[in-house]
Amino acid sequence: MVFILVDDLGWMDIGANGSTFYETPNIDQLAKEGVRFTQAYAASPVCSPTRASILTGENPARIHLTQWIGGPGNPNYVKNLPLEEVLFPEVLKDAGYKTIFLGKWHLNNEAGEGKFWPDKQGFDINIAGHFRGGLYIKNKYFAPWNIPNLKNGPDGVYMTDRLAKEAVDFIDKNANEPFLLYFSFYSVHAPFSAPEDRIKKYNGKKEKLALTDEERFEEEKNGGKPFVYRIKQDHPTYAAMVESMDIAVGKILHKLKDKGIADNTIVIFFSDNGGLSSSEGTPTANTPLRGGKGWLYEGGIREPAIIKWPGTTKPGTVSDAIITSMDFYPTILEMTGLPLRPDLHKDGKSFVPILKNKKQKIHKATYYHYPHRSNQKGGPSSAIREGDYKLIVFFKDNGLELYNIKNDIGERHDLSSELPGLRNRLFKKINKWWSDVDAQFPKEYTRK
Repeated sequence: MVFILVDDLGWMDIGANGSTFYETPNIDQLAKEGVRFTQAYAASPVCSPTRASILTGENPARIHLTQWIGGPGNPNYVKNLPLEEVLFPEVLKDAGYKTIFLGKWHLNNEAGEGKFWPDKQGFDINIAGHFRGGLYIKNKYFAPWNIPNLKNGPDGVYMTDRLAKEAVDFIDKNANEPFLLYFSFYSVHAPFSAPEDRIKKYNGKKEKLALTDEERFEEEKNGGKPFVYRIKQDHPTYAAMVESMDIAVGKILHKLKDKGIADNTIVIFFSDNGGLSSSEGTPTANTPLRGGKGWLYEGGIREPAIIKWPGTTKPGTVSDAIITSMDFYPTILEMTGLPLRPDLHKDGKSFVPILKNKKQKIHKATYYHYPHRSNQKGGPSSAIREGDYKLIVFFKDNGLELYNIKNDIGERHDLSSELPGLRNRLFKKINKWWSDVDAQFPKEYTRK
């Protein structure tokens, strides 16, 4: 099994989902060979909570890990993924799988270094996984990185390329036994950095587009003071980072074929939150989705998702079924013939019936809880998705926004005043869910 998790990759950041500026031929080919989900959701609009939800099968609200670790509190949140949690890699390891973690972990704080690393939670091998959530160092993505569990050098090597080599080497050595390769990219997270030859190509594409700032950006007026966010893709360095990520994916897929195990390997491709569109360089656009990373609008939580399960999934399938990051845990257990563990993956449901085209719906409703203020201007909020409708609760002013996602993917027409009965029913439902999972709230928020 290969699980590929990209950092900050937006729903519209791959060609298979409609991007024309970024080039992702390997991911697009994976979509042709597997199932591409159009409504796959991260549990949170920021990284650490979603990462925890994938590994635990639990909503971040339930385990109180609701903020990117290192981010501001209020409410306070868990800073180290508890060792008591039984992660899906631990279950696979117990079943005889060789397990490796590569890349970004960001599920412990600096005080938890070494104590809460991947090798303490089900991974035989941990390469580059530690407390940092990004490569905020002088050389950015280029060696030396000075990461405690990744050997430096040679100088100037690009991190994405290096991790791809580590992945390929692992496959070479372990092709004859069951394995889990969990490849967690540091890219395409800031800081924005890529090999110059790759950037050059996209500089040319940007010049041909010749967008003005009026065409490139738009003003978002939700949440108080208006701010600018990107609505068109033309950032050359970010595009080069996306392509570098795609090249790394391609190396893994080609190695599986070279070793003759591609037809016996499940490949999962996902992102941890929406594309960064409203701060820190505003590198990408999620249009037609509204918002991006740090927001509970679709742009912040709807993710690119592709699954190839040879012999089971029909190549080229596109599914509109709603799945969440918590669902991977039970799905992986069922895929590998292991018994489900609802005592562990409390909020996840197996979507194997969807992969087998026997069902198109596994959830009555899905829930999202981000009770913090994000770096991307997003405010503390919670959301429920039921059928075509989505209710967002903004804690600052107890504001409610209701959208029909099927008819209004851009979340522009707030139906809360037009459909008060539905609004109130969904609000009552999310209130019950808050109690069920013991959700935490900002100190100044009074639940109504």
